[in-house]
Amino acid sequence: MSDAHRPDDDTPHAGPHEGPIKTPKQLVMAVVFAFIVPIIAIVLLVTFVASEDKPSAGSDAMKEQAVAKRIAPVGHVEIKDASDLSTMKTGEQVFAAQCVACHGTGAAGAPKFGDTAAWAPRIKAGYDALLNSALKGKGNMGAQGGGDFSDLEIGRAVVFMANKGGANFNEPKAAAAPQAASAPDAATAQAAQSAAAALAAAPAAAKTEAAGAAAPALYTQTCATCHAAGVAGAPKLGDKAAWAPRVSQGVDALTASAIKGKGAMPPKGGSSASDAEIKQVVAYMVSQAK
Repeated sequence: MSDAHRPDDDTPHAGPHEGPIKTPKQLVMAVVFAFIVPIIAIVLLVTFVASEDKPSAGSDAMKEQAVAKRIAPVGHVEIKDASDLSTMKTGEQVFAAQCVACHGTGAAGAPKFGDTAAWAPRIKAGYDALLNSALKGKGNMGAQGGGDFSDLEIGRAVVFMANKGGANFNEPKAAAAPQAASAPDAATAQAAQSAAAALAAAPAAAKTEAAGAAAPALYTQTCATCHAAGVAGAPKLGDKAAWAPRVSQGVDALTASAIKGKGAMPPKGGSSASDAEIKQVVAYMVSQAK
């Protein structure tokens, strides 16, 4: 092709390309907006999100009870006095607090509350069997159903549910507070005081005789706590079989053990009696085993 027919000769040369920023002022403005606009957008977004979560002054979330619930400790300690029956929950209260989750709907194989057919074979097993299962757990049910109640409270819940299922169990009663076996009655205390006064005023020979007379009172005051019922391995008063190996050691050896203490027995049984008095009370207990 000849030079006279080159298409380049008919096409004008394109000039240099130019952007929107033509002056230094425009460049500065572009840089400023490139930083400021995103920052403003972020601030507005954060403010919007925060205002969504923040309760208004008149909402229920700002009420005193709601605020106290939110700032309450995660856990708490509850101390129950088993002797104070007013703190014990009723069977219905324990059921509502712990048992209804499964027994209310029959979930996980639990006999549904009020379903006489489901409760019949369980009631037939008896209250003691039901209580034992409730305390120790059975099948999918954990011990106490996963709760933290006293045996009395669990027993009440068992009776409440079983009776609604057709049983006629009596509600368990709280055990009476045990009386202190070591507390002497007025007559015994008076006898001990009289014997002590006699020992202080009598001559040596008479003191020995008076100490022997005071032995039963000292036994009742100090030793009966364990020896009357055979508590903590103590030989029971009058039990010849239990005392036989001890009697064979002699009164002096037994007295030495009583004075120093042995096993669960503290020195002198925890009393402030003299060695002579301890010997007399030991002799008294030995005599009751012959």
